[in-house]
Amino acid sequence: MAQKETFLTPEGLEKLKAELEHLQVVRRPQVAEQIHRAKELGGTVDNAEYDDAKNEQAFVEGRILTLEGMIKNATLIEEAATPSSFVKLGSKVRVRNQDGEEEHYTIVGSVEASPSEGRISNESPVGSALLGKRVGDKVEAQAPAGTLKLKVIAIE
Repeated sequence: MAQKETFLTPEGLEKLKAELEHLQVVRRPQVAEQIHRAKELGGTVDNAEYDDAKNEQAFVEGRILTLEGMIKNATLIEEAATPSSFVKLGSKVRVRNQDGEEEHYTIVGSVEASPSEGRISNESPVGSALLGKRVGDKVEAQAPAGTLKLKVIAIE
């Protein structure tokens, strides 16, 4: 099965690479040592410590595979030297909501999304509604809380 493209900022790519290295260099040997100690203490049958260590090993190896796939399929979101005239991946967008309040978003790939920090995914309802829009455009996005009406007031 082909993995989907992973959109990342250069900083996001570096974070994933650092996590991968930590898992491979630090966690993998730690888990192997846990398995070894658990085997010495009581074999592998009916040994809760051994079972826990094997579960941790499965998690670590699964995460390593996931990270390797994301890094392999990474497409970098380059920061433009000048602001774009339309919203795209990597854009910093200021919008006004239906209550007249100003909100700030940075459009990123789903891996780096953190709504509490204003980093929304290009795949989220608001992120996908904003893509391709220009200053002055109005959008509606279907969110879990209901329909959001936004007006693009600036693209940085």
